[in-house]
Amino acid sequence: MRVQVAIVGGGVGGTLIANRLRHLLHGDARHETNITVYDAHGIHTYQPGWLYVPFARQDPEKLLRPEARLLQQGITLLSGHAGNVQRILPAEKRLLTADGELHGFDYLVLATGSRNAPEDVPGFAEGADHFYSEEASRRLQEKLAHFAGGRIITGVASVPYRCPPAPLEFTFMLEADLRERGLREQTELHYVFPINRPFPIQPVSDFVAPLLEERGITVHTFFNVEAIDPARRIVSSMEGEELPYDLLVLAPPHKGQDVIAASGLGDRDGWIPTDRATLRVKGYEEANIFAVGDATDLPVSKSGSAAHYQGHVVAETIAADVQHRPLQHQYHGRVACFLETGHGQATFLWFDYEHPPKPPKPRRLWHLEKAALNTFYWQLIPPARI
Repeated sequence: MRVQVAIVGGGVGGTLIANRLRHLLHGDARHETNITVYDAHGIHTYQPGWLYVPFARQDPEKLLRPEARLLQQGITLLSGHAGNVQRILPAEKRLLTADGELHGFDYLVLATGSRNAPEDVPGFAEGADHFYSEEASRRLQEKLAHFAGGRIITGVASVPYRCPPAPLEFTFMLEADLRERGLREQTELHYVFPINRPFPIQPVSDFVAPLLEERGITVHTFFNVEAIDPARRIVSSMEGEELPYDLLVLAPPHKGQDVIAASGLGDRDGWIPTDRATLRVKGYEEANIFAVGDATDLPVSKSGSAAHYQGHVVAETIAADVQHRPLQHQYHGRVACFLETGHGQATFLWFDYEHPPKPPKPRRLWHLEKAALNTFYWQLIPPARI
């Protein structure tokens, strides 16, 4: 029996699932499984590395690898127009690509990720910086290199957003960087966040709040960014607060990818309604459609870590279904990630649906472990070795 598995998106989740499935199903004489990854760019990006680019601690070129080099032999990669999925037709179990071709599937994995949506905030593109793309992180590096003092506002424009710890990590690293450069006394640091605490998860918020106070960083909660006035250098919130700035660094608004909206699979912001345990797309269970990573509406971090753990579950689920064996795997909301706290230290966050994180005291060991993961990511995560 020939089985067609289509994976849309060649990021963490999509690449890991393809490789894990190939391992699980390779050599099964009863089933011929064709695994195809659709990725318009054909380039795999290690997005967590962008955090370090503004501080000149990471070469952006080393965060990119050809997707083809990361996929096991026997997996098909379609890129360019052939890999640019324009529409998903669940009832027909087919995909329409930009070259006009229709591709059938028996199993479909949506690993489409999220996109930056700065256009949702008037003035964002002209008045704010961020590090959520290669181009933006390079531009911010240039600005920080020439910064000589003033008021810097960091934080988050709106929720949800990719990699929840990253804006805090940037803020702690920025404070340490300014101190090392002798600019801390000449700089005011402010952190803005849309809800009533500086981090979405309460135990982590309780952990970082004293650190922010200790570092002299003023926190503004219930600050949902409404508009930015680049000429006056003022950022204003929906709650009516206005803050002047010399440099503004915000996580931009995020949305699901356009293909999800075009296919009628997402909510109003393009997030895919996904079963929290099985990772099947709600309403399309019989069509064998799954979603992982940033693309989902799951109540967990939009992060590579979440996609990593979800990817193993989806690969095991599809393999078990193809081989007609009992399914033993479900996703329990597991996420594990580091949080840089500056000055060469970090903490570690591990949690799932039932167990909130309990961040340990910042240590140099956690910082070194994160550095090791950043270095060995290519050998460990995409090949599904861990």
